[in-house]
Amino acid sequence: MVAKGSLRKLARELGYANDGGSQLKTIRDCIERLWAVSVIVTRNGKRQGFRILSNYMSDDREGKLFVSLNPRLAEAVMGERPHTRIDLTEVRALNTDPARLIHQRLSGWIDAGKSRRIEQDTLCNYVWPDKTKNYNTLKKRRQTVRKALTELISVGWTVHEYAKGKWEIRRPGARHANPPSVTAPKYRRNGTQVPA
Repeated sequence: MVAKGSLRKLARELGYANDGGSQLKTIRDCIERLWAVSVIVTRNGKRQGFRILSNYMSDDREGKLFVSLNPRLAEAVMGERPHTRIDLTEVRALNTDPARLIHQRLSGWIDAGKSRRIEQDTLCNYVWPDKTKNYNTLKKRRQTVRKALTELISVGWTVHEYAKGKWEIRRPGARHANPPSVTAPKYRRNGTQVPA
């Protein structure tokens, strides 16, 4: 997947009201930080490393920008590989770390618009992986989880306690039906571009 354009066009797409020099530098710095990010994938005992971006180029004089996403990640973006989408609008609206941790784990486990059942102690383990035998500590953790679930409700999730300490949690449906447009030219196996 390739994005071609300019830093100014990207700034407008991201919602910057003024596409001045400092904002363009901020965007360029963010892209360059992404270029430095490496990912290790482990599957069936095999490990493979790659960068998030497979190519990056910007030209300050002409204001041009060229970024290509690693092919493995592009497959996830195009829906050809399973992936998890975490709604950052929801994350920003959550006030506590326990709520954010639970939101992250549930977002990876429950598809948008679907629901699943889970027990309260499993949710406690998402926040505190270390086990405790102290009754007061366990009671406090369970109270904290209940408050975190209230935060999830405030960002649009549905939480139903169908039995004591057992929850059915529904994730809201996908909110972004029209993602920002990205130029994604098609290429033949030999690397030549297919005419539009």
